[in-house]
Amino acid sequence: MIEPKTNTLRVALAERSYDIHVGSALIARAGALMAPVLQRPRVVVVSDTNVAPLYLASLIASLTSAGIRTDEIVLPAGEQTKDFAHLEILLDQLLALHIERRTTLVALGGGVVGDIVGFAAAIALRGIDFVQVPTTLLSQVDSSVGGKTAIDTRHGKNLVGAFHQPRLVLTDIDTLATLPVREIRAGYAEIAKYGLINDAAFFARLEAGLGAQLIAGDADARREAVVASCANKAQVVAGDERETEGARALLNLGHTFGHALEAESGFGDTLLHGEAVGIGSVMAFELSARLGLCAQSDADRVRRHYASLGLRTDPPKTNGPVWNTDKLLAHMASDKKVEDGALTFILAHGIGKAFVAKGVTLAEVRHVLDRAIAA
Repeated sequence: MIEPKTNTLRVALAERSYDIHVGSALIARAGALMAPVLQRPRVVVVSDTNVAPLYLASLIASLTSAGIRTDEIVLPAGEQTKDFAHLEILLDQLLALHIERRTTLVALGGGVVGDIVGFAAAIALRGIDFVQVPTTLLSQVDSSVGGKTAIDTRHGKNLVGAFHQPRLVLTDIDTLATLPVREIRAGYAEIAKYGLINDAAFFARLEAGLGAQLIAGDADARREAVVASCANKAQVVAGDERETEGARALLNLGHTFGHALEAESGFGDTLLHGEAVGIGSVMAFELSARLGLCAQSDADRVRRHYASLGLRTDPPKTNGPVWNTDKLLAHMASDKKVEDGALTFILAHGIGKAFVAKGVTLAEVRHVLDRAIAA
C-alpha cells in the first residue's frame, strides 16, 4: 500500500530542533512517526470532549501497535479550559498516573489543548517532552509550531506561560474535514496573516482563488496553505525563538486588537480566536492607513478579501458584549507586548510589509476602535 504524500518541514533550533509532518492519514501512522523521538515508549495523550470521540481511538491504536504504552486524559472543550483551574486538574491527573521525566505528553486537539498541554509539559517534573497533534486549521498553522504555551487569566489572554518546544508536530489535514466552516474561516485568518506580514505573493495567491478553494474543502488547497504557513512560521521561529529580535513579534499582527476583543467577550463562543485575529488584522491595516503608513487601498483590500470569504471584519453586534472603547483599551494595557507602559502594535507599510510600531498614540487607536464598534 502506497502511503499518502507527506511534507516534512524542519524547525531549526539546534538541540531543540524538530520536524513538522503535514499530510493525510498521519494519526493512523502516528506510532511509527512518534517512536523515534520518545525517550521511552510511554505517552499520556491529552484531548478534549470534542476531539476525543473522533480521533483518540485511532491514535491510541497506532501508538499501541508501535509498542508504546498509553494513558489518556480528556478535558472539557472550549477556551474556558485554558485557565489555572483546569491546569491544576491536568497536572493532578498526570501526577496520579506516575509520569516520569522521560514520559512524553501528546496534545491531540486544537489550540486550547496544545497550549495547556504544552504548558503542563513545561512545568511538570520541571519539564518533560510533548508532541503536538493539531486537529484544527488554526492550531495546524499557528499554535502547534513555535513552542509558545500558555493559559488565560482574568487579566488577559496567554499572560501565564512558557516557551517550551515540542519534540514533533504531526499535522493530519484529514482532521479538517470534520470542522464546521466557522472554524475553518477562523483558522484562515491566521493563514492570510502570513501573507500580510511578509509574503505579498502568497496573499495574492490566496486572493486569486486558493483561499476560496481552502474554505470550500479542497484538500490540495488546504495542504498547500498549511505547508506554506508552517514553513513561514518555522523560518521566523528559527531566527527569533523567544521573540527578542523583533522578527517573531510580527506574527502578532492583529493580536493586540484581537486579544482585547476576546477578553471583553469572555473567551467564549461569541468570538473565536481566529475571528478576533482577523478583525484585529483589519483594524491594524486601518490604523496603518490612518497614520499614513500604507495606502487606504491596502486596508480596503484586506477587508474586501476577508469579507469575500465570510470572515468577520468588525466585532459582532449581536449575542455578545456591548463593546466599549475604554474597556478595550484597558485590556490592551495588560497585553504582553506593552513596554514601559506604552502600547506596541504590528502595523504595515503595505501588503507583506509589516513592522513593529511603538509609541502609537491612544487617540489614533481610539478612533479605529470607535469606528469598528459603530460599523
